[in-house]
Amino acid sequence: MSEEIFYDVIIVGGGPGGSTAASFLAKKGRKVLLLDKEKWPRDKTCGDAISGKSLKVLKELGLIETLEKADHAIITGITFSSPNGKQVSIPFRKNDQGIAKGYVCRRLVYDNLLWNNAKHSGAHTHEGANVLSVIRENGKIVGVKAKMHDGTDAEFRGKIIIGADGVSSLIAREVRGPEVDPDHTCLAYRAYYSGVTGMNDTIEIHFVKSCMPGYFWIFPLENGLANVGIGMIMADVRKKDAKLDKAMLDAIATNPLFKERFANAKMVSPLKAWSLPFGSKKRKVHADNVMLIGDSAGLVDPFSGEGIGNAMTSGFIASKVADEALTANDTSEKFLAVYEERLWKEIWNELNTSYTMQKLGHYEWLLDLVVNKAATSDKAREAIAGTFSNTVAKQGYQSPLFYLKLLLS
Repeated sequence: MSEEIFYDVIIVGGGPGGSTAASFLAKKGRKVLLLDKEKWPRDKTCGDAISGKSLKVLKELGLIETLEKADHAIITGITFSSPNGKQVSIPFRKNDQGIAKGYVCRRLVYDNLLWNNAKHSGAHTHEGANVLSVIRENGKIVGVKAKMHDGTDAEFRGKIIIGADGVSSLIAREVRGPEVDPDHTCLAYRAYYSGVTGMNDTIEIHFVKSCMPGYFWIFPLENGLANVGIGMIMADVRKKDAKLDKAMLDAIATNPLFKERFANAKMVSPLKAWSLPFGSKKRKVHADNVMLIGDSAGLVDPFSGEGIGNAMTSGFIASKVADEALTANDTSEKFLAVYEERLWKEIWNELNTSYTMQKLGHYEWLLDLVVNKAATSDKAREAIAGTFSNTVAKQGYQSPLFYLKLLLS
């Protein structure tokens, strides 16, 4: 039995990007369908960090207070350690919105908050709807076919399809074909722990020799929980024949920085792997009737590994372009090219700079230099702090003069 319904916009995937786009479009009075294969609330393997970029969109959605009431940890800085074991904590500077803090919120909580907001904004939602294929007419995507939670088949047609279905996106494969670029894809493992000592209101990024050229992280959560993980570029994993799960557990058990801190800690979730499509290359993100957002578009920050901010930013931009296209009655690839133009204008410089910063992980001596100077120099800490709140300051990492200034500071 097949059900066929028509919509202005069909969004496949209810994560931060998809739910953001659905909320904005529904508020504009568009008939929006939001599909997700999971039953909600659902977890999503992630580092759980909520950046200032996310907060900018949350403010537009009116959800800052809602987030404040949910389970979360407030973050006011970042702690680094270098391969030689030196540590430094650096407070955030105020960003362009005057915000000097971020959050860490489990995706089980955060995504559910955004999903419910989309529903309350007027979007039609279907959970447990597994999109298996697209519908094409004259070579163009005009809808999707899904297996519903009750086992029935359904067809949904829309003027615009937004692919927000993650790193393994079906919609992205239909737009640009299958693609996994090992030079621009990160492999990662994550588990939740309780009882980790020494945590404060900073996220921790540790460049541990046994984990390089990737890094090991500890992000504090509510009620003494911690998000603990490790990540490395896929190409480097293959070159090193690295076993990331083993490297993470070995660092916890033997590294002097962590051994005592985890002495009485307990892993309270399975250790899970996932992949992150880094935004260190421009992928095709639109076609006739289609736009791709978030991980489907490959927008994860290549240095921090944070993807929620760019997912929500792309969802916001796509919602505006979709509304304009519907008003103009033109959903062609040519018209939707404005989405790609606005997206890269908003985030490409930052992504490109983060890619340069990511490459620091291949040079132990340079990481030692940066962290050691930050540990002893207020000016060095100020320079580094600016890179996490100001895109212009962040671009300094691309210049040899930045490192000369560090040496002289």
